[in-house]
Amino acid sequence: MTLARLVAYGMAAIAAVLVGAGIWLLTVGADGGQVVYFAGACLLASASVVLGVLIATKRPTNVVGALLTFFGLLAVWVAWTDVYAYVVEHHPGRLPVSPLLATAGQGSWMLNYVPAALLMLLFPDGRLLPGRRWRVVAVGLVVVPGAFIVLTGLDPAPFPAPFADVDHAFGTPPPALARVLEPIAIALLPGLLALLVASAAAMVVRHRRATDPIRRAQVKWFALGALFLPATLLLCWLSYLLLDGPDLAVAGLAATLIAVPTATTVGILRHDLYDVDKALSATVTYGLVTAALLAFYTLAMFVAGVAAGRSSPVAAAGATALCALALSPLRIRLQREVDRRLYPARRAALMAIEDLRDRMHAGEAAPERLEEALRQALRDPSVRVGYRMPGTNELVTATGAGFGAAGDATAIQLGGQQIGVLVRGETTTRELMRELADACALLVEVVRLRLQLRRALRDVEASRARLLRAGYAERLRLERDLHDGAQQRLVSLGMALRLAQRHLPETDVSGLLDQAVAELGTAVAELRQIAQGLRPSSLDEGLANALTMLVRGVPLSVTLDVCTEPVPEDLATTAYYVASEALTNVVKHATATAIHLRVSRADDRLTVTIRDDGVGGARMRPGGGLAGISDRVAAAGGALTVAGQPGDGTLVEAVLPCGS
Repeated sequence: MTLARLVAYGMAAIAAVLVGAGIWLLTVGADGGQVVYFAGACLLASASVVLGVLIATKRPTNVVGALLTFFGLLAVWVAWTDVYAYVVEHHPGRLPVSPLLATAGQGSWMLNYVPAALLMLLFPDGRLLPGRRWRVVAVGLVVVPGAFIVLTGLDPAPFPAPFADVDHAFGTPPPALARVLEPIAIALLPGLLALLVASAAAMVVRHRRATDPIRRAQVKWFALGALFLPATLLLCWLSYLLLDGPDLAVAGLAATLIAVPTATTVGILRHDLYDVDKALSATVTYGLVTAALLAFYTLAMFVAGVAAGRSSPVAAAGATALCALALSPLRIRLQREVDRRLYPARRAALMAIEDLRDRMHAGEAAPERLEEALRQALRDPSVRVGYRMPGTNELVTATGAGFGAAGDATAIQLGGQQIGVLVRGETTTRELMRELADACALLVEVVRLRLQLRRALRDVEASRARLLRAGYAERLRLERDLHDGAQQRLVSLGMALRLAQRHLPETDVSGLLDQAVAELGTAVAELRQIAQGLRPSSLDEGLANALTMLVRGVPLSVTLDVCTEPVPEDLATTAYYVASEALTNVVKHATATAIHLRVSRADDRLTVTIRDDGVGGARMRPGGGLAGISDRVAAAGGALTVAGQPGDGTLVEAVLPCGS
């Protein structure tokens, strides 16, 4: 076990003993007020003791845990000595009076500043800053309170009640020596103040010298807890204005006893728990606004007293309310100024977003530069911006490439819908990412709509190219079929008839004519087949008749549901080919047992739906039959959807515009 951990555990044990001793004192002789006071002090001090032990356990070589425990131990000691003095004063004779306790108690109040000052010197790693002056400050924080306790104990004046008759434990110096020691003791007071200022300066120096963002965040956490001390002064000021006494300052001191150990523990063990820059900036901003309002209230009270001959709290409150309304727009400017000094990352990022938005409106910059702007403003090259394509869950970059994994991502929302994500880097906090996500939502929306437009244009160009290639291929097929089929048969028929003409007297005319008729019938059948490929003749009697004849050739159970309303010729042809291609794919690939084919018309739309109970997993692939049908549907102004998970069948749906 390390020495730092052992000291922390030892002081925690002493604090527990003091609590037990205090409870015993309360049973000896104390009223309800003392019970409440001691219980409250122990509860507040327990935060420092428990958190100090926690730090000592998690970071056994760090003396900060021991100092935090000492901080709580002193709070328990002060409460115990107050209860002891109360019992001695109100129940004389029940307790022995300790001359040493009475003597040392005259200057022991100075010890209350030692743990906080040492924390400022040693936080967060438990080591002093390099340099002789910081060692002098550390030694002074130990020597000055000790010397002050000794010098005040040597003061020959009687102790205040209840120890007025107690002998001085350090003895009484000669009057000449006492006159020399008194100014020395008084001089130690500004000396302690100088040491406290130097300790606070050590925190500033440590923050400026720190290059590690973790170390800087830890120092800021401690500074956030230390801000409760000036906040206590504001409460004391307010208390004197409203209550003519420092009663509210007690609440501030109680909050400080909780805030300092809590901030210290968070800074050491969980520095990334929250955006400390945001908390620090907001605390300073609202503290300055509160101080301004208190100053104005004080001035209003003074002016009202001079004008009316007496103070007027109502008039002062009204004037302060008007001041608050006037300060409301100025708070934003004040927040920006505080951010510039305490939260530069937030200010730089928000200004970069605003600047990019203005330059985009002026036509000087593209919104796709958002990611670059954020990286430069935050000085974090790991920040990424992903854009969610409309109607899908696909995330892409500003160039349309795949976005990749986005584990620790902050959603960018607009109108209740997610439109993108922000992925923070190594130095950016989640809280700042959430604020930036709200600020850049409009830019992200513009980028993703531009991406959708570019993708749609590319799809149109690709569809046009596929339609041209399909048209050329179809022409070649027709030319080949006509050349190799019907054309050859008609040529052969002509030659046969010519041969019959030449050899009519000596040839079996009946046989030649039979052969010619057969060839002619074959040629007609082939021409009909070619024509069927251009447009099914079954459509002459309507889409319902054509689909009925189509499903007869399907070797599966097909449920057919077709609307009775008339359908325009071009849409009927497109719907027929959608159904034909989908049925063919089911028979070839789906391993299905049943198919449901439905054609409905509603709201100027014709919807063709083919659903099967097969293996599922169908996808549109470039050059495939579904891709060709998708092009045909897109050419008609519609959209084709193919959906279905493996093992759950496939759904093919075409939606075609159908004007009335």
